Amino acid sequence: MAFFLLVRLWPAAQGFWLSFNSWNLLGAERFVGLANYARLGGDPVFWKATLNSFTYVGLGLPVSLLLAFTVAYFLDGVQRGHALLRALYFLPHLTTAAAMAWVWKWFYQPVPVGIFNMVLATLHLPPQPFLRSTTQALPAVLVPAVWAMLGFQIVIFLAGLKAIPRTYYEAAAIDGASAWRTLTEITLPLLQPTTVFLIVVSSITFLRIFDHVYNMTNGDGGPLDATKPLVLSIYQSAFGRFEMGYAAAQTVVLFAILLCLTLLQMRVLRQR
Repeated sequence: MAFFLLVRLWPAAQGFWLSFNSWNLLGAERFVGLANYARLGGDPVFWKATLNSFTYVGLGLPVSLLLAFTVAYFLDGVQRGHALLRALYFLPHLTTAAAMAWVWKWFYQPVPVGIFNMVLATLHLPPQPFLRSTTQALPAVLVPAVWAMLGFQIVIFLAGLKAIPRTYYEAAAIDGASAWRTLTEITLPLLQPTTVFLIVVSSITFLRIFDHVYNMTNGDGGPLDATKPLVLSIYQSAFGRFEMGYAAAQTVVLFAILLCLTLLQMRVLRQR
């Protein structure tokens, strides 16, 4: 409890108090009340970063969960090499995010460096700007983030599938149920607690995305803030402009969003 209070609760309380102050790390703190929160309401960069954060969740969450469940569903039926395949799928989750981001950034470069544009040139298709486009940059950054998240989601889905009693499937086979009906009436309903857990954890992960954006966009979330998430905006406010109070106010907003997701998870699991 002492460790938790010192490492978690006390810094969190300090951050909350700091959001009501103006401080540049050098001088004394100056109490400004709700001025930092009022500034958030009129800051277009903050709203753009918040929208981008929810876009990461809105795009990354369904795509990653669908891919992870599909892989886990078919991998669950593999008899030979199951452990090896599971380890290979989990490997990207263990890879350093910075190293992974730089490799994918290299993939997106123009010809003759970028692999993706080289493939497009081979197919006689026009090259794409990817990270240099205001419309393509966010999906381009999201792809390696989803790829890195898949390994964790697949392992959790596999654990949920293994926890379903085989007797249900045997009974369905005896009754002549099709594979689709078995999936929709046995597998998916019994996998609901696992799915709810992954939805909340993955949503929090995508809301807190930082490493991929920072390394793939040279730390500015460009072009024109097209890829900037809320966490990068907090980082730039705190360590770029030394506006610690304003950064703390953004952190409180992010904390409120994450808290709502956590309470939603607890409510759904309690109902289950």
